Amino acid sequence: MALTIGIVGLPNVGKSTMFNALTKNNVLAANYPFATIDPNVGVVPLPDERLGRLAEIFSSEKILPATVSFVDIAGIVRGASEGEGLGNKFLANIREADAICQVVRAFEDGDVVHVDGKVSPGSDIETIHTELILADLQTLEKAVARLEKEARIKKESKPLLENALAAQKVLEDGRTLYAAGAAAGVDLGLASGLGLLTTKPFIFVFNLDEDQLADAELHARLGELVAPAEAVFLNAKLEMDLMEMSPEDALEMLQSFGAEESGLDQLARIGFRTLGLQTYLTAGPKESRAWTIHQGWTAPQAAGVIHTDFQRGFIKAEIVSFSDLDELGSMAAAKAAGKARIEGKEYVMQDGDVVEFRFNV
Repeated sequence: MALTIGIVGLPNVGKSTMFNALTKNNVLAANYPFATIDPNVGVVPLPDERLGRLAEIFSSEKILPATVSFVDIAGIVRGASEGEGLGNKFLANIREADAICQVVRAFEDGDVVHVDGKVSPGSDIETIHTELILADLQTLEKAVARLEKEARIKKESKPLLENALAAQKVLEDGRTLYAAGAAAGVDLGLASGLGLLTTKPFIFVFNLDEDQLADAELHARLGELVAPAEAVFLNAKLEMDLMEMSPEDALEMLQSFGAEESGLDQLARIGFRTLGLQTYLTAGPKESRAWTIHQGWTAPQAAGVIHTDFQRGFIKAEIVSFSDLDELGSMAAAKAAGKARIEGKEYVMQDGDVVEFRFNV
């Protein structure tokens, strides 16, 4: 299971620069709209210091972290839902993402034109939301017409129609389905099955000037624009520079701006949290590895991420928490201290569980 985040925003807000930093790729970042015409995809490791410690304990040859896939999608402009700019070409790429990350420009730079002629984070956020809402309304117009015909013949289509009509009302009020749908009685699972974009959670990245990175008052004001969604504050060019540095130099640079963690590491973590994901760990001489699962999954479901045979033939799981293993220094010591336990099919996995599955097929 891989988390996929679609990066959207107006042209010239720093999307491609941020994507370059994320993936260490040299994607075209140009000072004109639509520098990114085809979506670029990059797979980024999720920072996890626990894996290094596991590799020490088990003398692992390799470390394999969980990953986040980022898709850099062409800049959206006002009127995209009506064909402006690249029109709806971006829609299919967003539909395939698990979450939407909107990059919002807060930096001032006379050499980098803003597509609307002025820097206004609130206006930019409204533009993207409006275009996604309008795109969803177009999708629903077709879906409602189809479901009305089906509901006359098949009773089972009636709940789908009612859900689509409820979603339509939320969107017509100018609200996204993720933010307001549940309160209005919309089943987001059914709605997402129609390919509606605004059912996806939003994360916001504010691209700041370097001298704004430590401005807590500004961060609070910008955060209010998107609450209750989570926000990350970074400088995309600085993130590029950090990627070229050693970990020690990068940390020193971050600390000079009052930070302990890069904005991109924050984004990966927040993406996991927003989507209700967590990781469990496996370790041995060959590799120490993190596996991505949904919070609340049972041990057999988690085993199925490794291989479907593990889930089908699940017998039990031997589990020790990472914190116990880290403290005690070996599996033998963890077992001797009674910290390793055998769990069955009903066990709900916890973040940081170090697991060995036992199965029979």
